[in-house]
Amino acid sequence: MLIAQISDTHIKPEGRLGYRRVDTALHLARCVEHVQRLTPVPDVVLVTGDLVDAGLDEEYTRLRRLLAPLPMPVYVIPGNHDAREPLRRAFGPDGYLPREGEYLHYVIDTHPLRLIGLDTLVPGESGGRLGPDRLAWLDARLAEAPRRPTLVFMHHPPFKTGIEGMDSQWLEDSEALGAVIRRHAHVEGVTCGHVHRAIHMRWSGTVVSTAPSSAHQVALDLRNPGVFGWVMEPPACLLHLWREGVGLVTHTSPVGEFPGPYPFYEPDGRLIE
Repeated sequence: MLIAQISDTHIKPEGRLGYRRVDTALHLARCVEHVQRLTPVPDVVLVTGDLVDAGLDEEYTRLRRLLAPLPMPVYVIPGNHDAREPLRRAFGPDGYLPREGEYLHYVIDTHPLRLIGLDTLVPGESGGRLGPDRLAWLDARLAEAPRRPTLVFMHHPPFKTGIEGMDSQWLEDSEALGAVIRRHAHVEGVTCGHVHRAIHMRWSGTVVSTAPSSAHQVALDLRNPGVFGWVMEPPACLLHLWREGVGLVTHTSPVGEFPGPYPFYEPDGRLIE
């Protein structure tokens, strides 16, 4: 099973640019084209939060239009820039989001790898939180299928990255989440967004990753204190390849046109130097 993860799309209303410079809609359109050209074509696409920039209905309408060319199932979860009810109005007809209730968390059971989407949104705050109710819900969902390999996906990372500006906006009850994850050895991984960079860490008995943005990236500055800003490094998505008996392998796939691939060897087997 191949899963493409797109994150932090930050779609704005028509005619608006992110930070007055970034055409996030154009970048997402290019990312969608990139996913469609992949071989093999991914089985599903996860979009891990900060779907839009201000939680507006018109932004979600535009996001749906940009994602529409994707032929495979697309599953979205909210980030701190999102708003639950406009998101539910836009994507509720797809059938996987809960029709009622405060939180937009859900389980997808129809693929070889079970998928659990978590809602870490705290309205009005940049950081994330699950809280006792959502943690109990996750614990119950993991307990009901202990033999099913599972990927958990959410927006806020449960670890600190060393990028000071983002580390002040992490998942604040990460230790409680880690206690839940450690009880369930069938969790193949946890994947997140928010940081606008591809980062991987061993955590709570599994591996946790963050995805780059489909548009702009957070500057890699590991000084403490550092300069917190963004940079137009190449946009990218993550590709999670799950194989029975092997597990989950994650690749970073840059979006853009790059020379190659070129052969390493001549047709007669001689190395090209």
